[in-house]
Amino acid sequence: MWQRVGIILGLVSVLAMVPMLANPVNNLISRLGFLGVMGGVWLGMLACLWKWKAARVVLILLPLSAAAVLALPGKRMNPGGLREDYVVRMKGYEGTRYYWGGENSRGIDCSGLPRRALRDALWKQGWEQADGELLRMAIGQWWFDSSARALAEGYRGNTRALGGKGTVRNLDLTGLRSGDLAITADGVHVMIYVGEGKWIQAEPSMGMVVTLDGKKGASDWFDVPVTTHRWQVLE
Repeated sequence: MWQRVGIILGLVSVLAMVPMLANPVNNLISRLGFLGVMGGVWLGMLACLWKWKAARVVLILLPLSAAAVLALPGKRMNPGGLREDYVVRMKGYEGTRYYWGGENSRGIDCSGLPRRALRDALWKQGWEQADGELLRMAIGQWWFDSSARALAEGYRGNTRALGGKGTVRNLDLTGLRSGDLAITADGVHVMIYVGEGKWIQAEPSMGMVVTLDGKKGASDWFDVPVTTHRWQVLE
C-alpha cells in the first residue's frame, strides 16, 4: 500500500515540477511550490523504498546532512573572489529575455539579475569552501525577494548607499567597483557597473539583458537620475 502511495505522490510531484521549471518568476507562491514539490518527491521515494533498510537510511540522512552543512560556521570570506564570480555570472545572462519578476535564464528583470548572480556566487563559494554562512546567505537571498526600490533602501541590510548621485552618463566612476548598483531615484530600475565604463542591465525597452557603455550606450535609463549602492557582502 505505502509503495503505491509513494509512486502516486512522486509522480504528482514530478508533474508539478514541469510548470515550475518553465516559470521564470520567483515569488512566495513559487518558493512554497518548490519546497512542496521537493518534499513530495522525498516522501514519495521514502514510501516506495521503505522496505529496503539501506535506501531508507540514506533518504532519512539526506535532509539531516543538508541541515548539518547549512549549520557550518562561517569562514573568512574573500570579497574579491566573490565579486569576480558574481560579475561573471551576471554577464552569463547577456541576451536573456526581459521578464518582469523573472530570476533565471528563461526570463529575468532588472533587480532579478544582480540578485540571482550574487546568489549563485554565494552558493558556489559556500559549497567550495564549506562555508555555512555563505550558504545561509544564499538561501536567505532566495527567500526574501527584493525589488529595485528595496535594494535602494538597504532591505534587510543587504546593500548600503555609496553616496553617488546623478545619471549614469555623468556619474563619477572613481569610487565604483564592478558589481556596484545604480538605482533610479524613483526605485523602478537598477543597472550594475561591470568596469571600464560599462553597465549591464535587464533593459525593458530592448527586451533583454545587455551590456552598454554608460557614456555612449543607447539606453534611456542612462539619462535618468540614480543613486549608487553596494552589496554589503562585497565590502
